[in-house]
Amino acid sequence: MEEKVKHLVYVEDEQEMIDLVRLILSRRGFEVLGANGGREGLDLIKQRLPDLVLLDLMMPDMDGWDVYQQMKADEATRDIPVIVVTAKAQSIDKVLGLHIAKVDDYISKPFSPQELVDSVEKVLSKRQPAAG
Repeated sequence: MEEKVKHLVYVEDEQEMIDLVRLILSRRGFEVLGANGGREGLDLIKQRLPDLVLLDLMMPDMDGWDVYQQMKADEATRDIPVIVVTAKAQSIDKVLGLHIAKVDDYISKPFSPQELVDSVEKVLSKRQPAAG
């Protein structure tokens, strides 16, 4: 039985981070599309309807919370799981917001490749119907 390739969109304003995440996850068989900033990310998410969204919070054009809220307000994108990728230095209210907003997971930058893979696989496995 062949597994369908999982498509991810990574919304991030630093191209180097997109390239790094793409490199790490493509080795595990994921296809990662990068979106440079919140507005581009939202457009790409609506076009592609990925299996998972990796979302940076701190972006100059449109922050991650705005992207997240617009995703959740749109029926087409509301059920796409979201992993927030955030710098550790961000204020505690952002972390509390994660629990209130019910994102699927969050990873602090800097993160190890294994941490990223584990988070992505954990969140995607929750979405899979049980085999058998």
